[in-house]
Amino acid sequence: MSTIPPARNLIDGEWSESGSVQDSVNPSTGEVVGTYRSAGRAEAQAAIAAARTAFATTDWSRDPALRSRALLELADRIAERVPGLSRTLTRENGKRLDETAWEVAVAVDWLRYSAASALTQVAGRAAEPTPGQYFHSLPEAMGVAGIISPWNSPVILTVRALGPAIGAGCTAVVKMPGQTALTNALFAEAVAATRSLPAGVVNILTEAGNEVAPLLVESPDVDVLSYTGSTHVGRLIAAAAAPTLKRLNLELGGKTPLIVFDDADLDAVVPQLVMASTLMNGQFCCTGSRVLVQRGIADELRTRLAAALEAVRVGPAEDPATQLGPLIDKAAVARVDSIVAEAASYAKAIVRGGPVTDPELAGGAFFRPALLEVERLDVPLVQQEVFGPVQTFEIFDDEADAVQRANATEFGLAAALYTHDDTRARRVGRALHFGGIWVNGWGMMSEHFEQGGFKQSGIGVLCGPSAIGEFQNLKTYATAAPRQP
Repeated sequence: MSTIPPARNLIDGEWSESGSVQDSVNPSTGEVVGTYRSAGRAEAQAAIAAARTAFATTDWSRDPALRSRALLELADRIAERVPGLSRTLTRENGKRLDETAWEVAVAVDWLRYSAASALTQVAGRAAEPTPGQYFHSLPEAMGVAGIISPWNSPVILTVRALGPAIGAGCTAVVKMPGQTALTNALFAEAVAATRSLPAGVVNILTEAGNEVAPLLVESPDVDVLSYTGSTHVGRLIAAAAAPTLKRLNLELGGKTPLIVFDDADLDAVVPQLVMASTLMNGQFCCTGSRVLVQRGIADELRTRLAAALEAVRVGPAEDPATQLGPLIDKAAVARVDSIVAEAASYAKAIVRGGPVTDPELAGGAFFRPALLEVERLDVPLVQQEVFGPVQTFEIFDDEADAVQRANATEFGLAAALYTHDDTRARRVGRALHFGGIWVNGWGMMSEHFEQGGFKQSGIGVLCGPSAIGEFQNLKTYATAAPRQP
């Protein structure tokens, strides 16, 4: 039995000893790697109260210089912990070490961007639209921000919301996932070590159950809520938040089409398509789950992509030779495999993929990548988010056909297209109903530009200059000039 005490929650600047003790499991092996205290309703209420008090009784919301310093210091504290955070996250959610190291390093950059935004995006406008009437507007922090982050990228997706939230002047209660509890605890240590943060400004909770998140959504003491996760849960959040009319920022599911035109360079495209399916083990809201290929090159691309996917090396996330790690748990393997099996009635398996049965990997949650050819658009494999390394292969004839197929789902998070024709790229990109369009690439992101979805893929944006406004209200003052005697 381990003598290491359970990882704890950070509430009002103190480490909480309450909450039920749960196991953290390595999906590569099925082994327990540590324990943690799972927060419940009592811990959530304490964290909300601490955040509310910090917002009401300190100068935090009115001191942009302090907020900028705190964000820069937090970035430094996380930068010091990149190796530990990366290794721990690899053990807990099964992403390769290069992927988790990238995630933590980029989170540092995104915090520093928010630090700059805290100083530069606090001014409003001023004008005299009518003689003798002077107007000016000022952005003000909304209050307490609730942040619910997912297990697939808990560090960067927490930072993506937390940076602009506290940069805006909000205080925060962050609900992080139980699957990455030890990673969450290291992140909370970085928060606790940030001396510029007043107690109660940032509270970090890990939850295995379902008490903290609903309370953040329903509480009238939480003024704005940011959630990253599935569209199904996003709809439930919107309904539960309606009585308080709190501001919602939601980044939800995706069904990313990868549109390959007949002039594309297949030597460059095929590795991109494989990466789009296997990065983060296919558990990414922007996973390239639909390959749309123009008819003239369909046969060649089908053959090349199938060979590349069959050659992907599946293995433990900590093995440098691994190209595809495990899914988050064996329940996810069974769920994804059932989706692929049920697709046999309407799809042709080019690469069947499926659960890994090799004895040396039997303890883990491994799933080999799958590629299935479909024609119909009204089928689950096209319409539903799989959240695993599964791609459809779909053939189109011309631009209009490609656009019609790409837009044929309720999702609108991201899309990619491959062509040497810049004019075509602009024309097709304009017709696609997605918040992000990648041209001759996939997965490119920058803290300088907004991320958000169309249709059922979300509400609002994060990153870029617009993100801080997701956590601010705008107050307008109007002053009449005194009458002259």
